[in-house]
Amino acid sequence: MSKRASTLAGLLSGLAIALAAMPAAAMDKVKVGVFPVSSSLPYFVALERGFFKEQNIEPEMIRLIGGPPNVAAMITNQIDAAAVLVTIEGMNANIKKPGVAMYISINSQNQKYQMEQFVIHKGVQAKTLADLKGKKIMSAPGPANVTMAKAALAAAGLKEGDYTIDQLDMGQHVNAMTAGTFDAGYTLEPNASTMRKLGVATTLEAGVIAKYILGDPNANAFVAGGALTSDFVKNRPDVAKRYTAAWGKAVNFINTNPTEARKHLLKNTFTPPDVVDTVPMILYVMAKDLTTKDKESYQKFIDFSVKTGTLEKPIDVTKYLQTF
Repeated sequence: MSKRASTLAGLLSGLAIALAAMPAAAMDKVKVGVFPVSSSLPYFVALERGFFKEQNIEPEMIRLIGGPPNVAAMITNQIDAAAVLVTIEGMNANIKKPGVAMYISINSQNQKYQMEQFVIHKGVQAKTLADLKGKKIMSAPGPANVTMAKAALAAAGLKEGDYTIDQLDMGQHVNAMTAGTFDAGYTLEPNASTMRKLGVATTLEAGVIAKYILGDPNANAFVAGGALTSDFVKNRPDVAKRYTAAWGKAVNFINTNPTEARKHLLKNTFTPPDVVDTVPMILYVMAKDLTTKDKESYQKFIDFSVKTGTLEKPIDVTKYLQTF
């Protein structure tokens, strides 16, 4: 080897060693409020399949049970994103602080894409929601869930006073139904599937929001979704864009590979191994992919919440869809 080539080789070798010794560029951290239910699945898929890592994102999970804690954390910038946030609660936050909840995706649930449902305890005689008259009912927590439960019961001809309804932490639903503390429940997946597997309850009716609120059991009831704070989008736009790209890849994976995607419910939600293969999947739609009809269905759902007084004034949902 010539002296010149030897010198060049030495320089290249030294450069390689120096580069290897340099610390890797720090990943961008994003604080995410995570409610451990099946509708938070895009977060778990993006995390465990490396989609966040591909975008140089390091999410920091903050476990928050229900919408109100997520909203409070978003308003105060304690989190940058919510893995799932009920759209009623997101719009309520946007009325108080415009732009606090910007949805990058929303989830459709109905008779086919099941999430919310009424279950009845084993031995309770009921064939329709009207048969819950006089029954003690538990509900998923938060004003949005309670409002939807009451609205479905009202549509079935029951008025307040015909039944009792109490909010209960989602982690307690299966135990409460097993113990027979309640006759029935307005619960979310994967709890309903777990109850059926254990034989402690059966589903009385699923997809009640699409049926009773939108008037069509197959309508897209956009009840929840993944959201970012506008402060996060404004202050770190590139990070927010990359976070959304990872989220979108997870959404696509779930919609095209539901059987494989279900595995990510294990250890991340209240889903036992012998139930995971039977948990119904909802439909995840990125904000950029919403059709005109989708937006109309979304608006109709939120308008109903204004009519019932859950939201204090009308709000245009399209203003709070975040696309990149």
